[in-house]
Amino acid sequence: MKKFFKIAAFVLATFAFSACASTTGGGSVGADRGQMMLVSEAAMNEQADSQYAEVIAEARRNKTLNPDQVTTERVRNIARRLIAQCGVFRKDALNWNWQVNVIQEDTVNAWCMPGGKIVVYTGIIDSLKLTDGELAAIMGHEISHALKEHSREQSSKQVLADVGVSLISEVAGLGDLGSLALALGVQYGLTLPFSRKCETEADNMGTELMARAGYDPHEAVNVWVKMNKLGGSSVPQILSTHPSNDSRIKNLTEVSETVYPLYQAAAK
Repeated sequence: MKKFFKIAAFVLATFAFSACASTTGGGSVGADRGQMMLVSEAAMNEQADSQYAEVIAEARRNKTLNPDQVTTERVRNIARRLIAQCGVFRKDALNWNWQVNVIQEDTVNAWCMPGGKIVVYTGIIDSLKLTDGELAAIMGHEISHALKEHSREQSSKQVLADVGVSLISEVAGLGDLGSLALALGVQYGLTLPFSRKCETEADNMGTELMARAGYDPHEAVNVWVKMNKLGGSSVPQILSTHPSNDSRIKNLTEVSETVYPLYQAAAK
C-alpha cells in the first residue's frame, strides 16, 4: 500500500508539472490552454513521418497520388495561405517540413499528422462540392490539430489513464470485470469528452487561420451544414470522439463572428 501511494503521488506530480504549459499561443480564440505532455515531441514526429511515408508510398503504387494537377495545386495553394498564418499560434511551425498531397479515394476525410504532413482525399472535395473557403476550413481544422499537438496530448493522457486504471484495480482488487468497468468509465467520462474538446479547439483555431488567410470564416459553418445533408450513420455525441454536427454549427456560428474582423483586415 505504501508503494502504491508513492507511485500515485509521482503520477499526480507528473501530471501537475506537465499540465502547466501550452504548445500554442492563444490567438483571438484563446488557444493557449495548458497541456499534459508525457510523450516526447520527437517520438511523435518520427512515428508520423514513418506512417506518412507508408501512406504516400501506397498511394503512389496504386496510382492514386495527386492524380489531377489542378486539384493538387488548388489544395496546395490553400495550404500555403493557411500555413503562412500559423505563426499566430506557434512561430516554429513556419519552419516545419510541411508536405501536402491529395489522394484519389472516396473517403470523406482529410488529416494533418504531427509536424505538418497533410493528406486531403478527393472524396471530401467531391462529396461536399467544397468551395475554396470550405476546403480552407477543413484544412485549417486539421492543421490546428498538428499545431496544438493533440495526438501527442491524447497519447500522454492515455498513458496516465492506463497507469491509473492499473493502480486502482490492483489496490482495490477489482478483478477483470471491475477493471473493465473502470476502464469504460474512464473512456466515457474522460477520454471521449477530451477528444470532443480537442475537435472543438481545432475548429476554433482553424476558423481563425482561415480568416487570417483571407477566407470568409462563415464558410466553416457551411461545411457542417453540408455534412448534415450528406447524412450517413451517426452515434450520440456522448459516445463519439467528435461533437455532433449541430453542436459544431452552433459553435462555429459564434466563432466566425469573433474572427470576422480578421478576415476583413486580410481582405483589404
